Amino acid sequence: MMTEPSRQSDTQSLKPFFTLWTGQAISLLGSQLVQFALIWWLTQTTGSATILAMASLAGMLPQIVLGPFVGVLVDRWNRRLTMMAADSVVALATLVLAYLFWIEAVQTWHVFAILFVRSLGGGFHWPAMQSSTSLMVPEAQLTRIQGLNQTLQGGLNIASAPLGALLLGIMPIQGILMIDVVTALFAIVPLFFIFVPQPEQAADDSTAKSSTFWADMEAGLRYVWGWKAILMLMGMATIINLVLTPAFSLMPLLITNHFGGTAWHLGWLEAVLGGGIVLGGALLSAWGGFKRRIFTSLLGLWGMGIGVLLIGLAPANGYFLAVAGGFVMGGMTPLTNGPILAIFQANVEPEMQGRVFTLLSSLSMGMSPLGLIIAGPVADVLGVRSWYIVGGFVTVLMAVVGSLSPALLRIENGRSHSTLAAAEGTVQP
Repeated sequence: MMTEPSRQSDTQSLKPFFTLWTGQAISLLGSQLVQFALIWWLTQTTGSATILAMASLAGMLPQIVLGPFVGVLVDRWNRRLTMMAADSVVALATLVLAYLFWIEAVQTWHVFAILFVRSLGGGFHWPAMQSSTSLMVPEAQLTRIQGLNQTLQGGLNIASAPLGALLLGIMPIQGILMIDVVTALFAIVPLFFIFVPQPEQAADDSTAKSSTFWADMEAGLRYVWGWKAILMLMGMATIINLVLTPAFSLMPLLITNHFGGTAWHLGWLEAVLGGGIVLGGALLSAWGGFKRRIFTSLLGLWGMGIGVLLIGLAPANGYFLAVAGGFVMGGMTPLTNGPILAIFQANVEPEMQGRVFTLLSSLSMGMSPLGLIIAGPVADVLGVRSWYIVGGFVTVLMAVVGSLSPALLRIENGRSHSTLAAAEGTVQP
């Protein structure tokens, strides 16, 4: 188990964390602009739901397939250097794509390749940042910090979607890509000066230094396998992602084909969704959620499902109903995701968090590629709305299942004695 010195005391300064956080926020704005610009370019260039689905697939595969391996490396490597390297690789890949657009040599597969590389970099950066947060922020503040993160994400959605649409009208796409390269420096440079704590190894752990990569991976798998609530949570997330990921990756076609809209309609829908995230994140940051964080997450899950259903049920002349659904879904998203991440940061040992976060990400996203492969051709035939209706219904169903599950409701109790034995490999079959 982790010892008290593994975490900073509540009285320690949060200045290093917020310095790091601010640089990352600026970098994320550039990344959001690139994401918007590339997806809209694919929409306008191909007009194909299958192409958009494949683009989403290219951006997901690295974190799904390589996630368990990445988690082991994040727990073994210096997390500050890991974040620096990940951000640098993403910036370099974006620079290459900007050059291809500049010489007018870009092809669809180039965009897929860069989306793949950017996702790979993010696959290293996200668990390194999340697992470092638990060592830089007092435990009592973790839920509020996650609320702040969700507020940031919503704010970026508000700013980046209309800004992306505006920039596409006044500059070539390579100009937007170069903005991302510049903003990446705000994330990289502070890491040269900020101390990012590493997990402390137990003083009597004589095998820590000699542990192999595969032994560490096995330990991480045993750790997760022995925690039934985590397994159930991963299963629920897998099902939800199976239906929601295709729906939102195809949102540009929902706007153009169903509502007859433009890039501005897409931008404003995403901005309103982001506004909901800002308000939900601000509420979570100020309120902190229910005492038992899982109750806050389940409440948010109910709301997310209702919001997605509103989008799917909106008629062709009901764009504003879809906007309302996006706002509801956005507002409930921080209440769903923030407390879950805080639960892991508060209850999972720091030296295991890289593996746990990447396993959660990999397994919860594992069915998304199947959904994308199916969604593209089906949406081309039946229309995109079907995925929003199914996605909303399934999300509500998962909220019902979670609310009735004693194992999930007890997730904050930690692992039982038998679970601890399983993590050490001593539990009986």
